[in-house]
Amino acid sequence: MRRPSTTLAHTADLTSDTEAEGNSLDAEPLRAGKAARAIVADGRAVHDAIEAVLAAPEESREVARRAYEVVRDQLVAGELDTVPVDQLRELVRGRPVTFTPVRDAGLDTVGAVLTAGAEALRRIPGVRRRTAKRIMAAAWQMRESVEESVRVRIEPDARTPEQAALIAALRRYERTRSPLMKGPDPSLLATEIGHHLGPAARGASRRRMLFTFSEEKKQEARDALAQLDATLSSKKVTAARKRLSRAESQLDKARKIPRAARLWSDYLARPVAYNALLIEVAGLDPTKEAGQGFLPADIAEQVRVFPLDRSRLKTSLRAYQAFGARFALVQERVILGDEMGLGKTIQSLAAMCHLAAKGETHFLVVCPASVVVNWTREVERHTLLEAHRMHGPGEKREAAQQEWVARGGVTITTFEALRTMPEDLDVSVAMMVVDEAHYVKNPNALRTQAVGEWAARSRRVLFLTGTPMENKVREFLVLVGHLRPEVAENLDIADEALDGTKFREAVAPVYLRRNQEDVLSELPPRLETQEWVTLEGPTLRAYREAVIAGNFMAMRRAAFDPGTVKGSPKLRRLVEIVSEAADGGRKVVVFSYFRDVLETVTQVLGSERDGVQGVHVVGPLTGDIPPMGRQAMVDEFTAAKGPAVLVSQIQAGGVGLNIQAASVIIIAEPQLTPSIEEQAIARAHRMGQVRRVDVHRLLCGDSVDQRVLELLADKREAFDEYARRSDMANAAPDAVDTGSETELRHTIVAAEQKRLKAA
Repeated sequence: MRRPSTTLAHTADLTSDTEAEGNSLDAEPLRAGKAARAIVADGRAVHDAIEAVLAAPEESREVARRAYEVVRDQLVAGELDTVPVDQLRELVRGRPVTFTPVRDAGLDTVGAVLTAGAEALRRIPGVRRRTAKRIMAAAWQMRESVEESVRVRIEPDARTPEQAALIAALRRYERTRSPLMKGPDPSLLATEIGHHLGPAARGASRRRMLFTFSEEKKQEARDALAQLDATLSSKKVTAARKRLSRAESQLDKARKIPRAARLWSDYLARPVAYNALLIEVAGLDPTKEAGQGFLPADIAEQVRVFPLDRSRLKTSLRAYQAFGARFALVQERVILGDEMGLGKTIQSLAAMCHLAAKGETHFLVVCPASVVVNWTREVERHTLLEAHRMHGPGEKREAAQQEWVARGGVTITTFEALRTMPEDLDVSVAMMVVDEAHYVKNPNALRTQAVGEWAARSRRVLFLTGTPMENKVREFLVLVGHLRPEVAENLDIADEALDGTKFREAVAPVYLRRNQEDVLSELPPRLETQEWVTLEGPTLRAYREAVIAGNFMAMRRAAFDPGTVKGSPKLRRLVEIVSEAADGGRKVVVFSYFRDVLETVTQVLGSERDGVQGVHVVGPLTGDIPPMGRQAMVDEFTAAKGPAVLVSQIQAGGVGLNIQAASVIIIAEPQLTPSIEEQAIARAHRMGQVRRVDVHRLLCGDSVDQRVLELLADKREAFDEYARRSDMANAAPDAVDTGSETELRHTIVAAEQKRLKAA
C-alpha cells in the first residue's frame, strides 16, 4: 500500500500532523488536474484498504458459518434418511393421510421426501396436490426439529472434505478476528478520509468544478482536497500505511488453505481453540441458565454485569468460564464445583489476572503435590503472572517463598508445605486458591486446619473441586464452613424440615456447579460398558482363599491371579479391548488401585506371546513417581505415534493430569469411592477431547465387584442429588450417609463369606 509518486511542493517533509495541515492549507491552493486526481485516488485506496481490513473478521466469520451449515446439513440429511416416512403422520395437519403410495414410489424416508420435493410428490398416483403440500410441510417441520437438536462435532476419524473445509474456515476466522492493525483505531482514520473524499473528488475534476456554479461549493471542494492531501501526508497515515501493508499480508496468508493433512494436524494439536471458534461462529453457546449454574436470579445478575479485566490473560474464555471467574470475584469466598474437564484452573487464573490488573500482587495456590508442576505450567502458559513453585527440599522451598514475598506473583505449594509457612509472613494474599479442595473435608486433619488458618487470613478464597461431597452432606458443609461459617452454621442437617430446595437456597452464595452436558456442546459422547467375566480355575481358588481369610484387598485382586492371559479372565478381556483399540489406532489408559495389578498388566501387554503387537506401553505410573516424572510419562504417551497404553494407579493418574490423547479407559476393579472413578475418566473425557470416550469396567460376577457396585449405589445417588448441580434436587439430607470404607469392607467380606458357605 504506497502513495503515488507525484510530489507536491506544499507537501514536503512535515514534523507533525498540525504542521502538515497548516502548511498545506496556507500554501498555493491545489487545482483540478492530474496531481489532484492522484491525491483522491490515493485517499480512496487508503480508505478502501482500511475498510477491507476492518470487514475481514466478519467476512471470515460468515465463510466459517456457511462451512458449518454444510456439515450440519449433512448430519441432518443423514439422520432424516433413517426416519421412516410414516413418522410424518402425526405432524400432517388436517385429515389423515395414507403414505402407502409414497412408500410404493420409493420415498420411504423423510430424507427421500425432502430430496424429491413437492412436485415429485404431486406426480405420484393417488397423492393429491393438497396432500403433497401437507406432507412437505410436515417433512420441513421435522427437518427444523432435527436441525435444532443435532450437534456438529469435528470427527478426526471421519475426516470428510466438508469437515476439512470447516477447519480451514475456522482457521481463517481465527487469524482475522484478532486486531490486524494494532495501534490507533483505524476506523477513525477511515472516517476522516471518507469525510473529505466526496467534495475532494469534485475539486480534483475540472469538468465538475466547471459545472459547480456556487463559489461556496467550489471553495468547499478546494478545502476538502487540501485537507485530504494534508491527512495523507501526515505521520499518522504514514504509520497506517505500514500497518495496512502488514495487515494485508496477514490476510493473504489467512486466505491460503493448507493441505488437508496439515489442517487435521493443527486441529488435533489445538481442539479446544477450534471448538471455541465453532461455538462462536455457529452460535452454539449453551443456555445462559446452564452456564450460570442455575444460580438464583439476583446473584446471577450481579455476577453477569461484573466487568472482568482480561488484560493479564493470554487465552480466551468460554462464556461459562468468564462467569465462573466473575462469580469468584463478586462472592469472594466460594466453591467452584464444576464437573471435571470444564477448566476450573483457567477460571481461577482469570480471577487472579483480574485482580493483578487492578493492582493486587500476591496469590496463593494450594494443591496436591502431584499437580504442582501442572499448575506451574498453566500459570506460565495462560497468564502474564509469574509462577513460584514452593515445593521440594527446605532450602529450595524457602528461597521460592522469599522470592514470592519480594516480587509477588502466584506461589504454588502443597497441603503439607502450607503447614510449614511462617504465620508471621509479611504478605497480603489477594486470593487463595485451594485445588482438589475435598482433601480438606476432615476438620481434624492437620492440612485441613492449615488451610482453615490461611483461609481466615485471606479476603478472597476459591475452593476448586469436582467432588465436593464424596460420602455425606456433612463433608460438604465442612468446606462451606472454611469460607462462610455463618452459612454452614445455619444448615442443621439433622433438621427433618431441611429439604433440597432450602439447601440450594442456603448454599447459593457459596457454591457454583456446571456439568459437562450443560456447557460443552462439542464434547464427544462417553460410552460405558460393564465387562462381566466369571471367576474360574486359579482365579476362583485365589478368590475363595481370600474370602476365607477375610482379606478384602486380596479379594479385589484375585481376578488377576495367576498373572497370565490364559489363567485370568480379566487379563484376557483387557488384552482383547487393547487389541481392538489398537486396530482402530486409539490410545488406552488402564487404571487400577493395586500396584501389583499394574505391574502384571504392564508385563503382559509388553510380552511377545500375550501382548498386543505394535502397541507402545508406558508405565506403570504410580504415586512413588515425582510429579514431573508423571507428567513426563503422560507426555511420552501423548507423543507416541500410533496405538499406546498408559498403565496408571488410579489415585496418581486420576488427579491433575490431562490425558486427552486417550479415548479408551479400562478400570480394572470398582473403586470404593465413586468420585475417584469419575476423576480418572475426566482426565480423558474433558475439554479438548475429540473422540468418543469408551469406558470399560472389568467386573467379576458373584464376587466382591458385584457387592461393591450394589453397596455404592446410594453413594452415587447422594452425589447426584446434592453436589452435581447448584440447583440441588429435593431429598432428605440425613439419608445420604453410606458409612465409612471400613464398614463397607466388613459388610462385603461378611456377605461373601456367608454366600460361599451357603454354596
